[in-house]
Amino acid sequence: MSKKSKVTPWEVEIKDENDYERLIELFGVSKIDDNLLEKIKKHTNDLHILLKRKFFYAHRDFDKVLDSFEKGEKFFLYTGRAPSGKMHIGHLIPFILTKWLQEKFDANVYIQLPDEEKFWAKKVNDYEKIKELAYYEAKIIASLGFDPNKTFIFINSEYIKNLYSAAIYVARNINFSTAKAVFGFTGETTIGLIFYVSLQIVPTFFENSYPVIPCGIDQDPYFRLQRDIAEKLGYKKASTILSKFVWGLKGPYTKMSASDPSTTILIDDDFETIKQKIMKYAFSGGQPTLELHKKLGGNPDIDVCFFWLRVLFEENDKKLKELEESYRNGTLTTGELKEYTALKINEFLEKIRKNMKWAENNLHKFMYDGKLASEMWNWKFEPKV
Repeated sequence: MSKKSKVTPWEVEIKDENDYERLIELFGVSKIDDNLLEKIKKHTNDLHILLKRKFFYAHRDFDKVLDSFEKGEKFFLYTGRAPSGKMHIGHLIPFILTKWLQEKFDANVYIQLPDEEKFWAKKVNDYEKIKELAYYEAKIIASLGFDPNKTFIFINSEYIKNLYSAAIYVARNINFSTAKAVFGFTGETTIGLIFYVSLQIVPTFFENSYPVIPCGIDQDPYFRLQRDIAEKLGYKKASTILSKFVWGLKGPYTKMSASDPSTTILIDDDFETIKQKIMKYAFSGGQPTLELHKKLGGNPDIDVCFFWLRVLFEENDKKLKELEESYRNGTLTTGELKEYTALKINEFLEKIRKNMKWAENNLHKFMYDGKLASEMWNWKFEPKV
């Protein structure tokens, strides 16, 4: 890793693409290569843009999961988010791929909203506010189009009785020295955060089949520990599909932060707000003047707007290529690229806005009385050995 780079579940600092390569080696994961993409495509007939453009770039044993799937063994999906502030477009990434995988593989999905994690990590101070926020975020997640009969969204403090039956066993099998080595716990770490490790692992035991977790690569340490103990308890080792991090508005490898609106596009931003933020704050690969831009062209490799289009918001490969070439030769200006990006992001978020009312009216199906949710409120962990 670069000298100043840091990747833990609570702090992320990536300096360049080389850091992502180093994380593959450091975490002992595999790159998502063309062979794996073809293997996925064999079952899905197409590839989601997040896979095709290799924003999800690494994995742990997903090839083995697909081998088992070909033999008739299903897998389930698990992901989540710890509420701490308003959701931004970067937070949607794991949910978007998870929803696609649910559709393509007809898989159950479990979504954890740990309302205690960021409080225990001392990232926020108002616990009651976090709990309220969790319900709002559940509505946003449901708006992405998950199947309400095959999706269970749960808030930890509500579901803790069920989680705890498994956490007892998980916690017993992970000693502090191991957790400290993996997560970097110190004498200042709250004991709540240390115990939380077991709570994030528990949903990998919701079914006795392979759990597949699409998540940011910073979350992989939890599931490395899961793999150490899963078979002792009679369950399958977790497979992860790992993503890079979305750039903030301020430039390449900067972070989005809901606490600083100038760095991010929030889910509830309207079009005028989106456009204003992009025009004012989005780091550009263009030249200082229009004259120079037309003469020298821009650099899409460092342009935040082009990054977002490439990662998620421009699905048409031909159109993306045209934008790239036009920007490089100077016929597409920075202002025009920003305008186009604002429109594409708003178009994407507008679908979520339109679904919010439906999600609000149907949230109970995802959380309490839908087919899968009803089953899960009766779930109790049963160690197999």
